[in-house]
Amino acid sequence: MTQHSSTGPADNSALATVASRRDWWRDAVIYQVYPRSFADSNGDGMGDLEGVRSRLPYLRDLGIDAVWLSPFYASPQADAGYDVADYRAVDPMFGNLLDADALIRDAHDLGLRIIVDLVPNHSSDQHEWFKRAVAEGPGSPLRDRYHFRPGKGANGELPPNDWESIFGGPAWTQVEDGEWYLHLFAPEQPDFNWEHPAVGDEFRSVLRFWLDMGVDGFRIDVAHGLVKADGLPDLGSHEQLKLLGNDVMPFFDQDGVHAIYREWRLVLDEYAGDRIFVAEAWTPTVERTANYVRPDELHQAFNFQYLGTDWDAAELRVVIDRTLDAMRPVGAPATWVLSNHDVTRHATRFANEPGLGTQIRLAGDRELGLRRARAASLLMLALPGSAYVYQGEELGLPDVVDLPDEVRQDPAYFRGAGQDGFRDGCRVPIPWTREGSSYGFGAGGSWLPQPAEWGELSIEAQTGAAGSTLELYRTALSVRREEAGLGAGDSVDWLKAPEGVLAFRRGEFVCVTNTTGEAVTVPAYGRVLVASGEVTVAEGEAKVPGDTTVWWTTA
Repeated sequence: MTQHSSTGPADNSALATVASRRDWWRDAVIYQVYPRSFADSNGDGMGDLEGVRSRLPYLRDLGIDAVWLSPFYASPQADAGYDVADYRAVDPMFGNLLDADALIRDAHDLGLRIIVDLVPNHSSDQHEWFKRAVAEGPGSPLRDRYHFRPGKGANGELPPNDWESIFGGPAWTQVEDGEWYLHLFAPEQPDFNWEHPAVGDEFRSVLRFWLDMGVDGFRIDVAHGLVKADGLPDLGSHEQLKLLGNDVMPFFDQDGVHAIYREWRLVLDEYAGDRIFVAEAWTPTVERTANYVRPDELHQAFNFQYLGTDWDAAELRVVIDRTLDAMRPVGAPATWVLSNHDVTRHATRFANEPGLGTQIRLAGDRELGLRRARAASLLMLALPGSAYVYQGEELGLPDVVDLPDEVRQDPAYFRGAGQDGFRDGCRVPIPWTREGSSYGFGAGGSWLPQPAEWGELSIEAQTGAAGSTLELYRTALSVRREEAGLGAGDSVDWLKAPEGVLAFRRGEFVCVTNTTGEAVTVPAYGRVLVASGEVTVAEGEAKVPGDTTVWWTTA
């Protein structure tokens, strides 16, 4: 297959250095940047690409391998940029294409890769295709690129079927001429009809545009949602779940999506540099998730089954084993994740009682949550495969659960029954300094208010502070890369351990995680590499505090 010598940043020598290790993604630690909340370069209260670029040295020093950027495309921002009006343009609130080019170049110079979000399930209602489809009326060829349908009822006054939006309310909106269009998310996000060849042609072109710019891969938003069941059948009495596809649905995880990704893989493989796709695919089982990462499709898929597992040793062991067993036959790495921009941060999830799900509006026991979050992070980083870190989790940030209603911007918050609409709590801009109007986020304020106590959680406050969560991450990521090679392999050897404790060996490396609230005694497996709490070692035994993970080397 012909190798493209792409224009733009892909031509420079830095990209050759970045791409020097084959299959880098199999054990990579990838850091999610939510651009509007990471760093603000111009003091307008909104993060931007130049802000991200200025902070790239921090990310390099943290020890991650790649940066995933949430959407920065031209958008009316009805859903924080996941409503894209132009897939080849940068929204002015984030900068412009020259800023994107500079960001990619600088990242490559620092040995970091850049992964960008791609949103193929839906566009903005301000996308030129959709605006023209509405303006031209019934019979417009452009309407075939979306899901326009006549309504039910005597006068077409009822939606075409009983599907509900993930954000609450009907999944259909009626336009002035009487037809309805499908939107699984907000009304401002009409779903594409992937049965239409023009849609596939357009997105292959969009892939090439950003690959030519030098990006190293794509995170595919709602990767499980592109294809809908034939005839768009009613759900009937089936209760539609609120989360994104943890059950069999006629609009999620249809087998037809895999033909799309096989076509995309052919495009990606034309380009040098070992570039990747990662799927946001909410599926009923991890075995279904494995279908997305077969050798001729995508490279990674987020492990949402793991993200949704409670802080319980037995449950964690089951999902770890099932994940590794599911990925092994397709030759794909497991991809572990604990937090992202759509769910409550794990420092807050674990601060509450189990069983509350991944969207929690309760602060819980902050100290307990942080202790468990630190232990959970070390456990995740000890597992074979790739791991994703959401900005601020390396600071132990909790969700902000007491945001005033008037500052909220999550579209789900303003709709009827559906998701709780409290995603704003995990999107509050991160603190860089102890003081300042936005704790170093920018010269002005921030688009969501930051808690007063965040100064002491800032990067400035935690840098060099013994025992801080930031230094724990820096140490763990260094050990993972330099000493233990922890991302390699596809299995773990479980060791005998007390109830509520996970212990496994990988060659000369041993990980012990105590999920109980009480200290336990385990064998001292060797030299302690890193621990999330104070571990006492004496006479061949180690006392591991409650809610603590410890890494050992037997070498």
